[in-house]
Amino acid sequence: MAINELRCITTFVRTAELGSISKAAESQEISQQAASKALAQLEQHLGVRLFHRTTRSVSLTEEGQRFLEATQPSLVALQQALQSARSTKEEIAGPLRILAPRTVVQSLLGPVLDEYCRLYPEVVPDMQLDDRIGNWVEDRIDVAFRLGNPPQEGVIARVLLPLQLIICAAPSYIRRYGVPRSLADLNSHRCSAFRRATDSRLAPWRVQVGDSIQDHHVRPSFSTNDEAFELRATLAGEIVAQLAGSTAAQHIRAGRLVPLLIDHMTDHYNLYIYYGSRTGQPARVRSFIDLVVERLHDNPDFIFTREELAAFQSRGIGKIRR
Repeated sequence: MAINELRCITTFVRTAELGSISKAAESQEISQQAASKALAQLEQHLGVRLFHRTTRSVSLTEEGQRFLEATQPSLVALQQALQSARSTKEEIAGPLRILAPRTVVQSLLGPVLDEYCRLYPEVVPDMQLDDRIGNWVEDRIDVAFRLGNPPQEGVIARVLLPLQLIICAAPSYIRRYGVPRSLADLNSHRCSAFRRATDSRLAPWRVQVGDSIQDHHVRPSFSTNDEAFELRATLAGEIVAQLAGSTAAQHIRAGRLVPLLIDHMTDHYNLYIYYGSRTGQPARVRSFIDLVVERLHDNPDFIFTREELAAFQSRGIGKIRR
């Protein structure tokens, strides 16, 4: 007959320590009948008698004493391991493995991660920047971020915010080269094209044309696979670029960039946070997810209404003409 060896051994050790089956049962929150049955099953399983029993007390046999000496240290170590695992779950410390695409870290996740590290200095973030779509389980990722479509099945995905794609240029560029009035006008402007990390090809701009989203291929005067470098060249007045709203927002609001061709702005991409089931998650993971959602979910600092973009466009071009 199969027995629950851990339950039986625990009952045996508790009975030996407390000198009573009833006290052993009470310490485990089981009935005295269940405790007696566990001891009987263990003796039958081992083929030896472990206790001398009377109506008032129990005492170890010679075989029982030897079995206690062999099992008690291991049981204590196991209980300590279980307690350590439980306390670790609630302790905000240890490694935190994060996977994110390179194109959102500085403008969006960087400030959140800085705040998290100040709040929980015992956590050790392991930030992996990779534009590929990896295997979340095999890579042992705690929390990941992704642009575009929802991530793979088997994980929880939550939309943080829409990612707007805004065509923009610095005031110094507009003073030198003028304002493009249509997508066709871009052929005579110095445009930037982003080189995809997946295949090293130049990505077309994704633009809104009427009710549809279309690819618009520009003739690049500049290309890079690094968003920060593209932003630098745009702020320097060297190029017109299509930038993520999360990257361009602070510069548009400060007047360092002017949004252009705003009728062609798209917001069909989303930024997702994804993770495994919240059940059993360590506190360090839960607290990071909660902070990210609190700081980024539909944050108006990174999202424009079309009316806002129109106002910034009008204001920026108006200042240049004065």
